Amino acid sequence: MASQVKHAVQSLVKSGVMALSSFNRSRVKPLSTPHPYLSGVHTPLKEEFSLTSLVVEGDIPEELDGTYLRIGPNPIEPPNTGNYHWFVGDGMVHGIRIKGGKPVWYKNRWVRSKDVSRVLGEDPRPGPRRERTDTVNTNIIGHAGDLWALVEAGAYPVRLDDDLNTIAHDPFGGTLSGSYTAHPHKDPQTGELHSICYEAGQPDVIRYVRVDAEGKVIRDVPIEVEHGPSIHDCMITENYVIILDLPVTFSMKSVIQGDRFPYKWNDNHASRVGLLPRDGSGDEVIWCPVDPCYVFHQCNAYETDDGKVILDVCAHASMFKASRVGPEVERSPFERWTIDPARQTVDRFVLDEQSQEFPRHDERFTSRPYRYAYCLGLNIKDGDVIGLDGSMLYKHDLQKKQTDRYSFGEGTICGEFIFIPRHDTSPEGDGWLMGLVLEPENNLSKLYIIDAQDFSKPPQAAITIPHIVPPGFHGNWVTKG
Repeated sequence: MASQVKHAVQSLVKSGVMALSSFNRSRVKPLSTPHPYLSGVHTPLKEEFSLTSLVVEGDIPEELDGTYLRIGPNPIEPPNTGNYHWFVGDGMVHGIRIKGGKPVWYKNRWVRSKDVSRVLGEDPRPGPRRERTDTVNTNIIGHAGDLWALVEAGAYPVRLDDDLNTIAHDPFGGTLSGSYTAHPHKDPQTGELHSICYEAGQPDVIRYVRVDAEGKVIRDVPIEVEHGPSIHDCMITENYVIILDLPVTFSMKSVIQGDRFPYKWNDNHASRVGLLPRDGSGDEVIWCPVDPCYVFHQCNAYETDDGKVILDVCAHASMFKASRVGPEVERSPFERWTIDPARQTVDRFVLDEQSQEFPRHDERFTSRPYRYAYCLGLNIKDGDVIGLDGSMLYKHDLQKKQTDRYSFGEGTICGEFIFIPRHDTSPEGDGWLMGLVLEPENNLSKLYIIDAQDFSKPPQAAITIPHIVPPGFHGNWVTKG
C-alpha cells in the first residue's frame, strides 16, 4: 500500500510540473534576432533529396565500398522561440553511397517520428515509442546488419534501411527496457556494444547496457547516482566500462520554465570518474574524484601494465551555465586522464592546448593502446554559442607527442571526421579521414577524403553536395555487405 501511495503522489507531482512547464513554454516569445541554430548554415533543409550526379574533385579510393552517414537536428516545423534547443530538433540523416571510385548517390531523410510523419502526411512508422519523445537525432551506426539512428536519454533506437528510410522504432527486438545512448562503443574483439544510459525521469539511477553482436540486450545494470547527471558518452577498456559523472545535471527549474533541454551546470554535484567491471554490479563501481569540468566525447581508453587506466578526452571547463539554445563555447583542450583505481585518483594532463571536439580514433584499437587521435578544431569567439565554425582538423601522434594540422581554408566550417582503415589488417593510421566541410559563401558542402598518413597532401578527393548540410552531430562509415 505504501508503494502505491508513493506512486500516486509522484504521478500527481509529475502531472502538475508538466502542466506548468507546458504553460510556461507556450508563453516564450519569439526571438528578436534570428535563432542561432535555425539560421545561417543551421537553416533547416525543407525537403528530401536523392541526387545521383555529384561533382568529384580528385580520385576516390577504389577500396571504398560503403556509405558515409551523418545525422543531426533538422526541425520540420522550425520554431523561432527562445526555448528551442539545438539538441531537440527532428533528426535528419544524410548519406553518400560510394562504390568503384564513384559516388553513387547523396540522400537525406528525416527520421520518422510521429510528428514528422504527421507533417509529411504519412502513416506513423511501426514500433513502440517512449512516453516523452520519439525524436532521434544524434548518431547513426551500423550494427548486426542494420543501420541504427540513436539518441540519448529518451527515444528508442530507430532502424533504417540502406536508403536511409525509417523501418521502425526498435528497442533491439524488445530487449531494451528503457532509454538508450547516442554513444555505444563496440568491442572489436567481441562485436558487442557497451553504453551508459540515462533519462530525465530517473534522476537517481543510470544503466550500463550491453548489446550483443546479434543486436539484443544481454546486460542492463542499474547504477545509483544523484541529481540526474547528463552522461553523453562512455568508453571501455579490457576490463572496465568508464563512467563520467560530471556536474551537468537535470534541472527542475529548467523544466518548470519550459526549457526543452532541462540540463544545467550544477556546482553542488561532485565530479567523479567511475570504473565499472564489465561483468560487475552497480555497487562495484570504483569512483574516483576529478576536478569539475564537462566532457561530451571520449576518444579512447586502455589499461597499463601497472593497473592504471588511460583515458583521452576533450574537456570543457564548464557547460550549460546560461544558454537555453545550445552549448556554450568554452575552452576545451585535448587531455589525457590517468585513473588509478587503487588510489582512487585522476591525474589530468593537457596533450594539446587548442580547443577541440569530436575526437575519433581507429576503432580497431578501441580499449587498446593506440597512437593516433583525430579532432575537430573549435573557433572560440566571445559570446558565441555555436562554436562549430572552425576550419581545422588535428591529428595527434600520441607516441611522438606532436600534432599535425589540416586547414580547409578561411570561411569554411568543418564537421566531425571519421577514420576508415585502408584494409582490415592495415597498420594503425593507414587509411583515410572522411568528413563534411561547408562552404557558406558558395552555398555548398563537400565530403572530403584525406590520406590520414600525410596531412601535407591535398585531399585525395572531394565530393560536392550542391547545398548546405546543416552542422549536425555524428557520422560513421558503414561498409557494404
